[in-house]
Amino acid sequence: MKDYYNTLGVERGATPDELKKAYRQMALKYHPDRNSGDKGAEEKFKEINEAYSCLSDAKKRAHYDRFGSMDGMSGMGGGAGAADFGFGAFTDIFDDFLGDIFGGGGGQRRQRSMRGADQRYDLEITLMEAAFGTEKKISIPRMESCDKCSGSGSASGRPPQTCQQCNGNGQVRFQQGFFAVSRTCPKCGGAGVVVTDPCGECGGSGKVKKMRNLSVKVPPGIDTNTRLKMTSEGESGERGAPPGDLYIFINVIEHPFFKRHERDIYCEIPISYPTAVLGGELEVPTLKGVSKLKIPQATQSGQQFKIRGEGVQRLGGGARGDQIVRVYIDIPKKITPRQREILEEYASISGDDVQKTFREKLKEMFTG
Repeated sequence: MKDYYNTLGVERGATPDELKKAYRQMALKYHPDRNSGDKGAEEKFKEINEAYSCLSDAKKRAHYDRFGSMDGMSGMGGGAGAADFGFGAFTDIFDDFLGDIFGGGGGQRRQRSMRGADQRYDLEITLMEAAFGTEKKISIPRMESCDKCSGSGSASGRPPQTCQQCNGNGQVRFQQGFFAVSRTCPKCGGAGVVVTDPCGECGGSGKVKKMRNLSVKVPPGIDTNTRLKMTSEGESGERGAPPGDLYIFINVIEHPFFKRHERDIYCEIPISYPTAVLGGELEVPTLKGVSKLKIPQATQSGQQFKIRGEGVQRLGGGARGDQIVRVYIDIPKKITPRQREILEEYASISGDDVQKTFREKLKEMFTG
């Protein structure tokens, strides 16, 4: 006597879903296309189809559980042998199985309405706008529901008709032997329906290209390559499905004076030689205006100073960064006779101290 439960590897009290899952695994494992020339696999494949054909039918299963065989079932529409079971039960379940793998679906399963496509917009802003935030007006082209036909695609307003090529499934099936594959219907594009009297405005698609005006709020602290998301502002969906989203990619235009690194702002300021030697006070431009900076005596060219809190705030809120000021000594290209006289006097007083000190350092480096 054949033990159908043992054939499928399930308990006698297995639920229909458990039977279906077990059958799928076994059918895939012993399918002839995967075991070409293997007679044992072919026989096993027939056995699991015979077992599932019995146990997936409530009447057949009840009879089998009671009598332990399928004898006497021929008059109830289910044969008693493998020839009667054949692969009829396999066709439906394996069709459904392939639909799960290839995204096709079997039976009367229709393709779901597709969510609208996402869109991208590249937005350029200034450093000041990035530092303090701004609001920008933009216009984007996108596909929206046709006003003339209210998105139905039909000129007369009559609802679309069931596609005759796929019988409304949205897919057509191709089968070779035991292997079946479902593909999107070429006539209806997977919709399962066709418009018999297309709208003259949208050509039956139900959508037309329009310019959409939007206001984009740019938060303070944003930087290049940051992405903002505007929910449901992308392309409209298919057949009532939700629209996609709009993604705003930020590009901060390079500033001619300030340079930004994360939250800090950098700049370079020239100072005179007397200021470098004697010290003094500078007025330094910042993002918010002008700030005072004290220059100590004997400041070297290239030395950096920090002005706290004059940088960019953290995106989403938080403390500001700092402004880093690099000073360099500005050498005049032209000087007056009096300036020359003073410099020559200074040179005679100071002597060659700079070169002397430099030579001594070199000597120490190479002689140890």
